Amino acid sequence: MSEQLKVSSSPHIRSKDTTSSIMLWVVIALLPATAYGIYNFRDTNAWLLIIVTTATAVLTEYLYEKLMKKPVTIQDFSAVVTGLLLGLNLPPTATWWMGMIGSVFAILVVKQLFGGLGQNFMNPALSARCFLLISFTGRMTSFVYDGVSGATPLAQMRANVEAGSDALAGIDSMAMLFGRTGGTIGETSVIAVMIGAIIMILKGIIDLRIPGTYIATFALFIAVFGGFVDGVGFFNRQYMTAQICGGGLMLGAWFMATDYVTSPITKTGQIVYGILLGIMTGIFRLFGGSAEGVSYAIIFGNLLVPIIERVTLPRPFGKGGEK
Repeated sequence: MSEQLKVSSSPHIRSKDTTSSIMLWVVIALLPATAYGIYNFRDTNAWLLIIVTTATAVLTEYLYEKLMKKPVTIQDFSAVVTGLLLGLNLPPTATWWMGMIGSVFAILVVKQLFGGLGQNFMNPALSARCFLLISFTGRMTSFVYDGVSGATPLAQMRANVEAGSDALAGIDSMAMLFGRTGGTIGETSVIAVMIGAIIMILKGIIDLRIPGTYIATFALFIAVFGGFVDGVGFFNRQYMTAQICGGGLMLGAWFMATDYVTSPITKTGQIVYGILLGIMTGIFRLFGGSAEGVSYAIIFGNLLVPIIERVTLPRPFGKGGEK
């Protein structure tokens, strides 16, 4: 299939952008979160885990394409992005072999077995994270910060509510903003993630439709239903800030929900997709059994993309009138 000519209708847009250049800029945009994550969890094997997941992803793609006698595509940097994102979505105390298993699953099962880049129906990195969560729940939900094991801010808020105390007891929103908290390697610092997001926006790789709609919808959902579920009162700004800065919302909204392959191509569909992700993330966090929900929300959203595109696809000029 990859050797056949690709035929499409006019008009044709001329652009110097290539898959490899876009993916390379995504890698560059992920570097602030990567560097801060390695620094933040310098007392663990965070740096080793990132190297292992990235190298395994590239090697898996290379070996599969060689064995299947397909053109080798590791130079497009898509495998690098998948491995790097997976590493950033793992707790710093995860073992190196868990990272290897996750990368093999992401590249081999989710990406290559469905036809390679452009054919996968789910985000490979998040699919691998969910696979590891199911397979190694204890290790994937164990977090250490400054050498001390403890709950993430989201888990602490959930525990506070279940204990009947103030949901915000012991929560430092500024620490969550800068990243001085426990969590996965790449999700703790909102500032580092936003630096990368700004890079992608300035380079025209992404726009605000999906992440902006996603975050705004989630914030509204938390503002309305957070008071009902967690007893913090309606439109509690500190609670909203903690929910937005906590967990993988920012990393997921800017770097994974915007994945070209698994997100809608229509402008209206992208807005619908963002709203859907915001609602599902809010439902999972407030009403689900876990304090987090970004990964599952995006995966479910990926599965609904074909329906979203079918509903929001513009009608051809001259069609759709009364018969």
